[in-house]
Parts: sequence; structure tokens; C-alpha cells
Amino acid sequence: MSGYNAVLARNTGNAPKDLGPYSQTVAFSHYNHISAQLPVDPTSGKLVSGGIKAQAEQCFKNIKAVVESIDHVMNDVVRITVFVKNIKDMGVVNEVYKSYFPVYVPARTTVAVAALPMDALVQIEALISHGEGTIPGAPQSGDLIKLTNNTVNAPVCPLSTQTVAFSHYNNISAQLPIDATSGKLVTGGVKDQTRQCLNNIKAILHSIDVPFDDIVKINLYLKDLADIDAVNEVYTTFFPDSSIARSAAYLPARTTIAASALPMDALVQIEAVVSHGDGTPPQAVEDRHGIVIKAHNTINAPTSSLHTQTVAFSHYNHVSGQLPLDPKTGAMVSGDIKSQTEQCLNNIKAIVESIDHAMTDVVKVNIFLKNIAESQAVDDVYASFFPGGIPARRTVGVAALPHDALIQIDVVLSNAEGTPPTA
Repeated sequence: MSGYNAVLARNTGNAPKDLGPYSQTVAFSHYNHISAQLPVDPTSGKLVSGGIKAQAEQCFKNIKAVVESIDHVMNDVVRITVFVKNIKDMGVVNEVYKSYFPVYVPARTTVAVAALPMDALVQIEALISHGEGTIPGAPQSGDLIKLTNNTVNAPVCPLSTQTVAFSHYNNISAQLPIDATSGKLVTGGVKDQTRQCLNNIKAILHSIDVPFDDIVKINLYLKDLADIDAVNEVYTTFFPDSSIARSAAYLPARTTIAASALPMDALVQIEAVVSHGDGTPPQAVEDRHGIVIKAHNTINAPTSSLHTQTVAFSHYNHVSGQLPLDPKTGAMVSGDIKSQTEQCLNNIKAIVESIDHAMTDVVKVNIFLKNIAESQAVDDVYASFFPGGIPARRTVGVAALPHDALIQIDVVLSNAEGTPPTA
């Protein structure tokens, strides 16, 4: 890949370092990907004392330190993801959150998970706009702006913006199964809730004149993984959405996660990342179809009828969550967490190489573990795939994973060549 538009990893002594083989922030093109921040004091390297409020405050302090170390401000955050051990702690976390985003609020996802590294109560990650990009002297350097949008046809929340666009992506707040008119959860079971989540996403996209099939990545958060078949039954009535997508059999990349709890005691929550071909003014508006979605599968990694292995748009590839499945047999590999981690990463490597990229092009890694105590064993394998510790990273413990796996990994991959039709 060209070294001109290059992956840029950075660290600061004002935020925790040496907590694992990853970088605090990794920039590529017009986004900075910040590693999930734990409530760790950067001086001592230990968790702060004082309960959930003190821990949430430290997470945001660490994010702010990273953001300011790269000459950005907190208003450059386009998405916040909050992981808590106890969903009841979100009221306290929100009070701290509001002090960091008193006027502008980014897109947001909130999930309770089974465990967090270092037995933390909260972990927070941020995605940051990067107007200057990583192409030296690019003509549009510094010109890009955020575009925020809310519609009354989807649930409105004072703590998050429904969608925040920057450059060639719209980042949509995770949608709960809330009726936009009543502000309450819809009645019925998980099928009804899944349908409402997806209808909310569709309403948001319609409000910004973006078709549903412009979604490049879906993240499903389920309270009970046993509900996945019912969720998929509804999901397949939404994807593909258009005749063009159906003719191409286009499906977005996807990751499915078991949450310990969701806001409002919902059964499902759905998050979407959406292509935005016309960019964000004031640069010259591009034809929406001038940059195209490129979906790709390889037989050297597990395939699924429900998602594409990797979906590229503009300068990023979004890779579906990879389970430790043997691509030839479709069965779970035998062995312990190290064997399963190696298989997940081998699957990712096969996908990456199938589109003429390398593992050094990865900018963000998301790891989901059934047993958080196995993190060190995972890192032992992980370091052999990422010896420089370059990608930003998130690690959470979950109650269950598809196929009863011990681990699932997904990645975001840089794409220097972009996706114009002539590429």
C-alpha cells in the first residue's frame, strides 16, 4: 500500500501507556481511532479509587489527554462508546459525560458487558474527526466540518446526536427499539424490537437522503444470544433493501455481541456505520456515486449468508467479526483460547490479504472475550500478528459468543487507494 496516505500511530505520556500491545490513537485519512480508555491513572498505571463517578471521570480525562495531544478538542469527537459493568451506573456516567459535552453531543452507544480489563467498572472509547487527514498538504486539509442531524421520526435523546457525518462516513447512534412518537419501548418480543431498531435507522437515513443499502457495517447487541435466529429472521427482511443491492447480493459487514444489559432493559440494540459519498462541505460536493461500496468475500475465511467479510468505502475497509472457525470445514477449531485467537486472526489475515492489503494496514481491533482473565494468553498470540502494537484496540468480556466461541475479533482497515469506480 502507498506510504503517502499512511497509518499514523501516536501516544502521549498524559494518558495510560503500556497497558497492552496497542497505540492510544491511530489516524488514517480523516479519522482518529482512539483505544478504549480504562479509568487508569497515567502516573501510577493503576485504577483510580472512588467508585463509578471517579472511574468515569478518569476515562474522559484520558480521552481528553489523547485528543489534546494530537491538537484536537473534545468537540471533534464524532462517536462515543460506553461500556459499563452495571447498566444502573449509567445515570452517574451520564452526569460526568455532560460535563465534557455541554452543548454538542456526539453519536453514542451504551452497553453493559460481563467484564472489563483490570476489573474496571467502565471503559470508554472515542472516534475523532481528523480534518487535516494523513496526506501531507492535501487540498482539503482543514476544510472538512461535522454535520449533525436529528429527525423526529426516530427517537431523540439529549445525550446523543442521531447521526454525525464527517468526510465520507455517517456515524449513527446505536438504536434501541423505541417508538419515536411515544418514546417508549415497543411491545412484543425480540422480533418486534429488532424491527423497530432497524426502522429507526432507516428513518434517520431517510432524513439525510441516504439509502439504507449505504450501510457498510452493522453491530448487533443482544441481551440473549439465543435470540439470534429470531433477530436474523427480521434482519433478512431489511437487507438487501434495494433492487440494485439484491441483484448484487450486497450485505454489510457485521458483528454480533451478547450484552449483559441494554438501556431501558431492551432485548436488542443496533449500531450502523454508513457511507457518505457526498462528503461534508465546504469542500466541493462530490457525486454520491463517485465513491462506491466494494464488498468482498474470500473462500480462505469463513463465509456467511448474513454478512460480507469486508466492505470498503472511501479510505476504510470494515471487516466482519471473525470467530475461530476453520474456513474449510466451517467448524470451531479445537484447542484453548490461544488456538481460537490464532484462528480468528488467521481469518482476518486471509481477508486482509485477499484485498491486497497487509496486517500493518489495520487501524483498530475490537476483541470480545468470554473470559476476560484470558487476556494475557490472547496478547501472547496477538503480538505475533501485530508486533509493532500499532492498531488502536478495545477489549471487553461478554457473557456469550456465537458458536459458543471463546473469542471474536473484528477490525477496521485502512484503504489508501480509496474506492472510486476506476480504482
